[in-house]
Amino acid sequence: MENLYDVLIVGCGPAGLAAGLYSARAKMKTLILEKGKTGGQIVTTNEVANYPGSIREATGPSLIARMVEQAEEFGAERKIDAVVSVDLEGKIKVVKGEKEEYRAKTVIIATGATPRKLGVPGEVELTGKGVSYCATCDADFFTDLEVFVIGGGDSAIEEAMYLTKFARKVTVVHRRDTLRAAKSIQEKAFKNDKIEWIWNSAPEEIKGEGIVESIVLKNRETGELTEYQAHEDDGTFGIFPFIGYLPLSDVFKDMIDMDDRGYIITDDDMKTNIGGVFAAGDIRQKSLRQVVTAVADGAIAAVQAEKYIENAFHE
Repeated sequence: MENLYDVLIVGCGPAGLAAGLYSARAKMKTLILEKGKTGGQIVTTNEVANYPGSIREATGPSLIARMVEQAEEFGAERKIDAVVSVDLEGKIKVVKGEKEEYRAKTVIIATGATPRKLGVPGEVELTGKGVSYCATCDADFFTDLEVFVIGGGDSAIEEAMYLTKFARKVTVVHRRDTLRAAKSIQEKAFKNDKIEWIWNSAPEEIKGEGIVESIVLKNRETGELTEYQAHEDDGTFGIFPFIGYLPLSDVFKDMIDMDDRGYIITDDDMKTNIGGVFAAGDIRQKSLRQVVTAVADGAIAAVQAEKYIENAFHE
């Protein structure tokens, strides 16, 4: 059957690239589909200090570049296309993209997750005009300005510390009175003189004519609204929401078993409820979403895909 892939991987982040590397190296015809930027969330990360062996790794993009090179060296094919529908029940899986239709013996879903939005007035209109979800991408735009970071988890506090390298002041706004970030991260942040804290508060509105000029915060205990204006000499400031992620699993709903948040449920072998369909990386229901777990997922999924093909197609 012409143009039939052994393994079709949806997503080109660390999980997808690891799966591509393992499957291509096993001499399986492999295609990695990516709808946008290669690399997933890690390409927006300035420092990858907790990936084993990457102590001198400069950036997320440089790590991804090596992963891409390695996968392609073994013969993995990559295409840019957005998946619009899938038919996964048959022996041959069909994945329809905006550009082409693809067929494969197995599918590995590695679509990851996307930053959760605040959902307040002004956010959409001012995204890219002061509102950003990527400190590494946009921190330089706020050199010597003030920025607000929304959130209290690991990523929020890590990004707040990164932003202190550029911004004059970083104000962390958290809806509770204690942080959820790891204690080691908290300790560093509390020692940073450039970081200030607003507790028990959440954004209600972002205002500005073509650029962020103010943010309205609501105290969750008193209900009081406070509007923070940009300094008159600055004219603007940055707003960086880091309040979690949403799994990119909509196209697979009503076919693949998911939890109530939309993360795909698998077993330890990355198997979903459909034979020949696997999931890897941040899209999975799991306790730790990091590069190190994503690449492990991808490797396992590829090995299991090979075993599935051996059993289902070589009887």
